[in-house]
Amino acid sequence: MADMTITQIVNGEIARPKIYEDDKVLAVVGWNPLSDGHILVIPREAAPSLDQLSDDSAAAVGRVLPRLCRAVMKATGAEHYNVLQNNGSRAHQTAFHVHFHIIPKPDPESGLVIGWPSKGELSDEAQKALADRIRS
Repeated sequence: MADMTITQIVNGEIARPKIYEDDKVLAVVGWNPLSDGHILVIPREAAPSLDQLSDDSAAAVGRVLPRLCRAVMKATGAEHYNVLQNNGSRAHQTAFHVHFHIIPKPDPESGLVIGWPSKGELSDEAQKALADRIRS
């Protein structure tokens, strides 16, 4: 359902306050924000996950993300923020149209709160094996 909502926003079927718009990217005020200034940056291309997004759309998002981060920081006075992008239901994705959250972190209690259950340090050998697998 949430992915329908994002697609409907991109298609202009659901109105959201726009922050930025060009032929490849749309940025809107988020709903159910985690903090003041929480916005969504959405490629117009309908792709369910980042690995399925075209290089052109990914580059277009990459060009505007820093500018939008600066604008959110200036508008909110926040010095810290998260850029969040989830892929797949196990990774907490609920809207299956690629989108990025810019979430100001004005204080420890507001914004994104993350647990980071580290599996511990990888050995040099394990790091090299992982790099080899990813490169291949």
